[in-house]
Amino acid sequence: MPHSMRALVAGGPGEPNDVLRLESRPVPTAEAGQALIRVKATPIHASDLHVLRGRYGFSPEFPTVGGYMECVGHIEALGPDTEGLKIGERVVAVTVPAVPGPPVAGTWQEYLVTDTRRLLPVPDHLSDSSACQLAVNPLTALLLVTRELDVRPGEWLLQTAAGSTVGRLVIQLARHLGIRTINVVRRRDAVAEIKALGGDEVICTEDEDLPQRVRDIAGPAGVRKAVDCVAGHVAAQVSQALAPGGETVIYGALSTHRQTAPAALTIPLSARSVIYETKVVRGFWLNRWFGTTSPTDALRTLSEVRTLVADEVLTIPQGRPFPLERFTEAIAYAETPAHGAKPLFVFEEDREKDDE
Repeated sequence: MPHSMRALVAGGPGEPNDVLRLESRPVPTAEAGQALIRVKATPIHASDLHVLRGRYGFSPEFPTVGGYMECVGHIEALGPDTEGLKIGERVVAVTVPAVPGPPVAGTWQEYLVTDTRRLLPVPDHLSDSSACQLAVNPLTALLLVTRELDVRPGEWLLQTAAGSTVGRLVIQLARHLGIRTINVVRRRDAVAEIKALGGDEVICTEDEDLPQRVRDIAGPAGVRKAVDCVAGHVAAQVSQALAPGGETVIYGALSTHRQTAPAALTIPLSARSVIYETKVVRGFWLNRWFGTTSPTDALRTLSEVRTLVADEVLTIPQGRPFPLERFTEAIAYAETPAHGAKPLFVFEEDREKDDE
């Protein structure tokens, strides 16, 4: 095993391509209850870039290795008296920082050490691309639909940003569970794609009135459950569109992308709607879920996600691989609107750099 490794390190908060540097660092050592993972692939999530810009829900101590969510790799070594896993086993490492909770290792490096309770073995037939995206977006979709809102078969679920990664997974999961979806998109050219994916109804805010269309679709009974990742005016419209007693769970703020001023991150709710129609608007953040859920329950839910993906109930599109050296290109691609494939940092298994 080599003594040193490559790591993508941010010296401080700022624009990712300004603050990130490729560095050589010592390979860490696993302590009791930990495993050393040789990383094979790890995604670049928007949240990773938000963390570096200082506009996310937590801030790491700088300098910090980038990548704060998930990766796939092989167990290279186990700490003393660590049982339940085997050296060489292929695993997903879930590095989502729990809030509240201790810091975790960044994934944008060749080796990382993590708590074995954050590791999930994955079957061989699951590609590295799918495996390294298993623990954030598919898990979020499952939690929103089944835990946060407990949407039942036959019920309507209203969702915004239906063309997003989570939005597409929600549609797939809803079809599997017999849930009917009303899907909100911004552009008319996205409507046919969402219908082809299995969305029951699609509302295009480019030329349609969201609350009126929801009333037309759902009739007098209305819609009582919604998920939103746009915030701002769209989230307010979603809440307005719900039946009395309806509930909106907000898990993102796409309308404020690149915005760092806290005063700009708002949702202009109608006081009359909230008070007299007793509607609920609340948040969901995966980091806080990990911070308030036992490791046993978290792994059980992740195992459920693994089964859904392995059985192709949930399909994760193939990512676009980049070597770590091309990080400026990879991040620029991640920031390109409608870029399609998720950018992934990939590490070559046979790279010769042993300095023993």
